[in-house]
Amino acid sequence: MNKKDNITRLLADIRSGQSDAYSTLFTIVYDQLKEMARYHMRSVGSNQNQTLSKTALVHEVYIKLDNYTESEWENRAHFYAIASKCMRHVLVDLARKKTAEKRGGKQRNLTLQEDRLSIEEHAEKLIDLDLLIEEMAEFDKRKSQIVEMKFFAGMTIPDIADVLNVSARTIDRDWLKARSWLLQKMKS
Repeated sequence: MNKKDNITRLLADIRSGQSDAYSTLFTIVYDQLKEMARYHMRSVGSNQNQTLSKTALVHEVYIKLDNYTESEWENRAHFYAIASKCMRHVLVDLARKKTAEKRGGKQRNLTLQEDRLSIEEHAEKLIDLDLLIEEMAEFDKRKSQIVEMKFFAGMTIPDIADVLNVSARTIDRDWLKARSWLLQKMKS
């Protein structure tokens, strides 16, 4: 049984109430979650003021995911979409904490490129981005999921296509549209 099928089976086991299925699932997806966190931590750079390590980020996501175990996870794609959302929430919560601590400061513009994002320097923009993703989800849920997976989890276009079960070309096209919409909204 391949990893994808194993994840799908474990999600079904969770839905049916098997108590050990969630910890088994977490063991299997831990490396992928760690890679998502590694992407993020690489994005924020090695700031000494940073209060969240990649391991701590994965564990925070694990705790948030645990709240979803009673829900009806449809499949592997739905699981990774929820994991991306959880990672986004952890990071935005951290950004909110940073803005509450600093209230202002010299903020630089946030770009929607997959390169660098510093929570310390861009907390307010990160919170704005979170609100825009919520707004986008109201009219196009898939595009908002793509932004979450691409921006917050560092997933590649082919990985997102696999998770959402559409072509990479569709994801690429949606990413460009979503990014354009977000950039336009952030400028206004």
